[in-house]
Amino acid sequence: MIKISDLKEGDVIRVIDEGVERDGVVTDVDREENMAEVDNGIQEFWYNPEQLIPVSMTEERLVNILGFEKEATDEGIKFKKGAFRILVHDPGNYTNLELWYREDHRVFHHPLYLHELQNHHLQMTKVPLERVETA
Repeated sequence: MIKISDLKEGDVIRVIDEGVERDGVVTDVDREENMAEVDNGIQEFWYNPEQLIPVSMTEERLVNILGFEKEATDEGIKFKKGAFRILVHDPGNYTNLELWYREDHRVFHHPLYLHELQNHHLQMTKVPLERVETA
């Protein structure tokens, strides 16, 4: 379950649609009704918090869904997109990581979900981190 207040347009999440889990992108948020409109790949539909599932951060998702470039370093794996960086100290374990953009540097000792990463990116860069279109 995800709190509606944690969501913004463009956030990548999963929805439970008639018992089936589907990837989706938030297209609108109604805080008064406590619902999020999500494009689930088939249609845009309104979902309540119980139908929303956060998506874990993985290398595959960072590269293929959000368009980051991967670079191995002595400190761990660095993911780059423009001037924004994610450093994963223990490759494959996304509980000890750093985010930075220019002078803004944030350290996390707990996992971040994709929508949380997208929200940090927006706060730090003032630019949405959107899902990349795959051909």
